[in-house]
Amino acid sequence: MGVTKQGLAAITKTKGNDACHIILRGGKSGPNFDKSSIQQVRQALINAALPPKIIVDCSHGNSNKDHRNQPLVANAIAEQIIAGDHDLFGIMIESNINSGNQKLPPTGPQDLAYGVSITDACIDWNETVQVLHSLSRAVQLRRQNKI
Repeated sequence: MGVTKQGLAAITKTKGNDACHIILRGGKSGPNFDKSSIQQVRQALINAALPPKIIVDCSHGNSNKDHRNQPLVANAIAEQIIAGDHDLFGIMIESNINSGNQKLPPTGPQDLAYGVSITDACIDWNETVQVLHSLSRAVQLRRQNKI
């Protein structure tokens, strides 16, 4: 079911989207960035004749909602990339200039701390750079190993 440009309901048929991917965020049953969880998702996508393209959210359930765990999740993904995983093709991180988060003060936005999230807690810029370097190095090692 779709919607036309005129806003009317319409039945449509497509060949699908070969650029689709799945995002693993963790959940009620815990984190799902480990090798076993990723293999299960990969196999489910293959069984459904879908491309096994996987993005891991390093925040939310995968970090147990603690922004300080995001680099640990990213490192686990880097290890899987080094081991030859080609289906892991992206991560999501909560990042800002400074770490943590803050509530909007009753006095207004002029009293917010600069570079600190007002939504989800974030890792800071320096940690973000370290995470990105680690992932870049993982891809380089996978290419060197021709895995």
